[in-house]
Amino acid sequence: MNAQKPGLHPRNRHHNRYDLTALCQSCPELREFITLNPAGEQTINFADPQAVKTLNKALLAHFYGVSSWDIPDGFLCPPVPGRADYIHHLADLLTDESGNVVQGANVLDIGVGANCIYPLIGAHEYRWRFTGSETHPQAFASAQAIVSANPSLTRMIRLRRQKDNESMFNGIIHKNEQYDATLCNPPFHDSAAAARAGGERKRRNLGQDRNDALNFGGQQQELWCEGGEVAFIKKMIAESRDYARQVMWFTSLVSKGENLPPLYRALTDVGAVKVVKKEMAQGQKQSRFIAWSFMNDEQRRRFLTRKR
Repeated sequence: MNAQKPGLHPRNRHHNRYDLTALCQSCPELREFITLNPAGEQTINFADPQAVKTLNKALLAHFYGVSSWDIPDGFLCPPVPGRADYIHHLADLLTDESGNVVQGANVLDIGVGANCIYPLIGAHEYRWRFTGSETHPQAFASAQAIVSANPSLTRMIRLRRQKDNESMFNGIIHKNEQYDATLCNPPFHDSAAAARAGGERKRRNLGQDRNDALNFGGQQQELWCEGGEVAFIKKMIAESRDYARQVMWFTSLVSKGENLPPLYRALTDVGAVKVVKKEMAQGQKQSRFIAWSFMNDEQRRRFLTRKR
């Protein structure tokens, strides 16, 4: 049970294979989804959405102290190790002059989702304080239910409803507020048809029938938008300029490497002072996020060490 997963951040808690015995102790309901693979080893059926959701529930309970977690059917069920990687790589940008990650940073999650995954991980790992924005009323209600069900999180995570579907930061970042970083997992497909095709590929890879439910779920706003992730992130880049002195690092996942050049051009156009790319890998899956700042090194140093 100690085979390493290549590519994960050194601080990621998920380098080893899942210890299902320990996870079942943290979440007893996982036991009903345990099966044996052809080698006689315990596993779960990753083509079963309920099994995957219960595994997530167990991981969040065991590693991150989340005693109560659930999402409505049909919403995105995120792979926890990969989401944790984003948090840890982001933390590398929020280090003081001694190389220590700043605890208690203020972080904004654009599109917190029904699962509230980034705030749950970041609050536990680094004591970051999160603001999560969300446009979808059911997703907002689900995230709020998760926070309310875990009393230790109510002072760490606050949620704000984004009433304007065309805005990222407008209406969410209030006057005189400051954030050390923003993060976002944008919808990466450019149409419903592309999202369906991606879902069918995932089902085939898992050996599912075409009519089976999408393994990890996902509502329209989670999976696709007009113009795909390039259009979404370019809109975020354009809007970020208005908050250049209130946010130190803006960041967003970018699912495809070929989408980077137009984003770099957009960042040049808005006058970003510093642009960083963080490469990530989980097994065979390659991913990355870009980070940009309108502050120079000295301004970022002062911002990070300001009185909190």
